Amino acid sequence: MSTTPRALVVLDVIAGLALAVAAGMVFFYAPLERVMGAVQKVFYFHVAAGWVGMLGFGLAAVAGIIYLMRRRSRWDLLGVAAIEIGLVFTLINVVTGMIWARPVWNTWWTWDPRLTTATIMELVYIAYLMLRQGIEDPERRARFGAVYAIVGFLSVPLTFFSIRIFRTIHPVVLGSGDPTATGAFSMTPRMTQTLMVSLVAFSLLFVALLWHRLRLGELGERVEQLRLKLQS
Repeated sequence: MSTTPRALVVLDVIAGLALAVAAGMVFFYAPLERVMGAVQKVFYFHVAAGWVGMLGFGLAAVAGIIYLMRRRSRWDLLGVAAIEIGLVFTLINVVTGMIWARPVWNTWWTWDPRLTTATIMELVYIAYLMLRQGIEDPERRARFGAVYAIVGFLSVPLTFFSIRIFRTIHPVVLGSGDPTATGAFSMTPRMTQTLMVSLVAFSLLFVALLWHRLRLGELGERVEQLRLKLQS
């Protein structure tokens, strides 16, 4: 593999610093929520991880569309990388949600519409990776993966809007919602600023990880091409 580009190194540093600033704002700048106390601070990581997860799945759908139009492997590689990273951040979103739910809802898990749709979304994209593992031909694998990524993206808006469509105990903190929902709270200016910094920090981390994964994928693609040549 070629030397890491200087721009990627700079991006890694910026992403690391942004995460450090975000963590500092979460613990020392954002005020303590009056009712929930310290556990509410999980909110900033929970929302930011969920945002990056959905961003990854959305990018994969776009990459799938472009691949079907142009049939270039780089777009397939981008889709795979985005989904792998999206799965990791969605899992972080689910786990931090459970940590937040335990003291607020008095349970680690309940089959609330948001939690249920988020679980379905995670399983949909795990199945995507399993599908790819079962197809040997690279072109066929990329084509099936592109179609699956596009169709699978339907689970993303369903998850996002579930707390606005269905009756749920999950709070709608951003935008209009039921202020009486369990765990709901009003955002102060400092809370909003901290959330915005967290979103930016996690987004930078996503871009950095995506770049690293693309470089790894390019190396894997070369290895696969050599393997196919040896088999032919």
